[in-house]
Amino acid sequence: MHRFEKPDNLVELIENSLEKYPDNAMFGTKNKEGEYEWVTYREVGERIDNLRGGLSQAGIKAGDAVGIIANNRVEWAITAYATFGLGGRYIPMYEKELVKIWKHIINDGGVNLLLVATPEIYEQIEAMRDELPGLEKVYLIEGDGENTMSGLEKIGAASPVPSIRPKPEDIAVLIYTSGTTGNPKGVLLSHGNFTSNVLAGKKVFPDLNEHDRGLSILPWAHSFGQTGELYFYSLVGGSIGFMGDVTTLGDDMGKVKPTFLIAVPRVFNKIYAGLWAKMNEKGGLAKKLFEMGIASAKRKRELSESGQSDFFTNLKFKIADAIVFNKIRARFGGRLTAALSGSATMNVEIGHFFSDLGIPVYDCYGLTETSPAATMNGPLAHKPGSVGRPIDHVSVKIDKMFADGDEDGEIIIYGPNVMQGYHNNPEATKKVMTEDGGFRTGDRGRLDEDGYLFITGRIKEQYKLENGKYVFPAAIEEEIKLCPLVENAMIYGEGKAYNVCLVVPDFIVLEKYAADHDLPTDPQALIQENKIQEMISGEITESLKGKFGGYEIPRRYTYLSENFTLENGTLTQTMKLKRRVVLEQQKDQIKALYA
Repeated sequence: MHRFEKPDNLVELIENSLEKYPDNAMFGTKNKEGEYEWVTYREVGERIDNLRGGLSQAGIKAGDAVGIIANNRVEWAITAYATFGLGGRYIPMYEKELVKIWKHIINDGGVNLLLVATPEIYEQIEAMRDELPGLEKVYLIEGDGENTMSGLEKIGAASPVPSIRPKPEDIAVLIYTSGTTGNPKGVLLSHGNFTSNVLAGKKVFPDLNEHDRGLSILPWAHSFGQTGELYFYSLVGGSIGFMGDVTTLGDDMGKVKPTFLIAVPRVFNKIYAGLWAKMNEKGGLAKKLFEMGIASAKRKRELSESGQSDFFTNLKFKIADAIVFNKIRARFGGRLTAALSGSATMNVEIGHFFSDLGIPVYDCYGLTETSPAATMNGPLAHKPGSVGRPIDHVSVKIDKMFADGDEDGEIIIYGPNVMQGYHNNPEATKKVMTEDGGFRTGDRGRLDEDGYLFITGRIKEQYKLENGKYVFPAAIEEEIKLCPLVENAMIYGEGKAYNVCLVVPDFIVLEKYAADHDLPTDPQALIQENKIQEMISGEITESLKGKFGGYEIPRRYTYLSENFTLENGTLTQTMKLKRRVVLEQQKDQIKALYA
């Protein structure tokens, strides 16, 4: 049994901050003119109290499940905290989701009351009410009629109900993992799971406080965004602005001016690739200054690591910083001091680039089942290329199940962050939990002599080539996606003589090249051009040389005109590749590569 530090439940966590920081801004939402409007902790707290009363009047009591189908927004947080204050379980779902998945989650999670974001979703739920026997009430988040959230809040304001403080082991949230196969599993996460994770994160980043501001990029229906953004900022009394969507990210950064960002490597990779594309296009003095800045920053870092300094290096860096780097920082809003990145390991070169700019990006690691953080880099202990050391009260063991003498093996996590199990699925729970309470991650990794964890692959995704050598496709794919001409990629080669690669080119970058070289700009026609194919495959091969074994580098390529997306079923909600779906969709293309 774990001993939990206070606050050991999410009700206490939010109520402490409502008391300490009533006049601080808490959430910022874009209005119709595209400007941000902010609400304070006091205003949010009043709505939490009102909704708690309304949910109670609607029959919600301890142990009941309240569901929500909505993107990140003020009402998402209010509903969560109001549910926790009644001892209820909160079950979030994505707006962009298959109707059959909503149906599975509502029935499997035993959702009693549901809030939905739009009239369209409301109608879809109403259309299958007879298939949702346990669902008693559905409310619309917008509007102010009887069956709306506003209506519930009015009822609650007239009949207030005091909050209860759940125990650390009480279930707070069921997060349904977007499985790459079959129905998603409901991960049971307790109040103590979340609060221990947030408190441990605060120890890694001790300077973050009520003056800090984030930009909400990651979905709160997933644990990384929920814990890292919502609960962490609630704990420290900071504020969060909601991103409009991916296309407005740059503009939103400029308006929200975040000081600390929770993100995934793809955000930084995109910015990095975009900067290089812009500099290559500009050429001349601008490009020379950019390259001089990068070279001087690298030299400055190398000298400082060995305790040295050099006047000319510092001067060159100062010039580049004032003319080039300052403009790049301004694109992030000008106040960003650091970022925490998860879901895949950051490319070391790109990590150094942002650190040299003055925006260190720290890698962390975890899973939904670990609430999510297990290891973390931070300002006090950082090793680029690793995903950090285990956080407070968490330990990591490596199960060296492979008989080939390697240092790595399956990562097993122990601590107060480990889930309570999979809802209604004891068999699946038994498969991943060790007898002494550890969680088998399915990821392969190694610990170095300083206790830093390095991820070496995903056990489920690894395969053997015909020659018996193991391949971990995700690491190769991440490297390929850094090529300026590539938008997406998938490696395949299970049981084959060599690897092949499915490539989605970056058609925005290629469009200009095609226009300059009198080639068709239509994606379907463009991928048939030999010149384009040779250029992309050559760039990929060069980028992989020296980083991967010859047997890992793909020998043949096929080019796709359509990207992997949620809509075409090739990505999960957390943007992970559904390999089996892609293999099925592209089986003829792949077969041809081995013909």
